[in-house]
Amino acid sequence: MSRANRHQNNFSAALKSAREAHGLTQEAFDLASSRTYISSLERGLKSPTLKKVDELAEVIGVHPLTLLTLSYVRDLKGGSRASVLDAVAAEVDAILNAS
Repeated sequence: MSRANRHQNNFSAALKSAREAHGLTQEAFDLASSRTYISSLERGLKSPTLKKVDELAEVIGVHPLTLLTLSYVRDLKGGSRASVLDAVAAEVDAILNAS
């Protein structure tokens, strides 16, 4: 992806919408994180590590890539979710085929 096509993530909105869509409260994450930490993630004050994304996704019951995908496709302008996912699939295939 070229620098001109960089996208900003919105992990805070993705986490909150996925959590709410699954009917979970912030307290439901108590085995993976504190409610205070979840709140700070949802307010965009902190960014999770990949390990934490794995843990959060497990609590929600989704694949970690679902949270990451939601982080980048929520506010698409001029593109569809399908086109973004197709582009990512093509990039992954190109990288795997090059190795």
